[in-house]
Amino acid sequence: MAARPRFLAVDHVSRTVPDIQAAIAFYTDAFGASVLFQIGPIDAADIPAGPDGKDWMETHVGVQGAKLTLAMLQLAPNLKVQLVQYDKPSDRNQVMPRNCDLGGHHVALLVEDVDAAASWLAQKGCKVLETIAMDAGPLAGKKNIYVADPWGHQFELVD
Repeated sequence: MAARPRFLAVDHVSRTVPDIQAAIAFYTDAFGASVLFQIGPIDAADIPAGPDGKDWMETHVGVQGAKLTLAMLQLAPNLKVQLVQYDKPSDRNQVMPRNCDLGGHHVALLVEDVDAAASWLAQKGCKVLETIAMDAGPLAGKKNIYVADPWGHQFELVD
């Protein structure tokens, strides 16, 4: 049995968006993110199939017949966000999973002031949920607020 490798750090979080240019504009404006690079569009139809007959996207991304464009953004000093726009296949799911659904998730962002960050993001088009105020236990005195970007990706603001 091989030895367990060392997992060093999180490199990035990936989010699928319907319009990459609109998402880049939103994340650079709302979060002050900077664009590190952009790639694509890359279309499986333009890449020769492998010896097993699978197209490049199915072999490497797990999505047969995909066409995608991506951008890597630096969102915070310790967080890169990869935005991906898929134009194919045509049967891709267009509904964001809820937190309780398989595949549901959120990214938590540490902020100086939860209320100020939530107010700013609301002005930028985010849906802001109600404050979670902890008044007892190991998180006493802390506040968290869930927000969703214009496409429904959830963030949790924590102090």
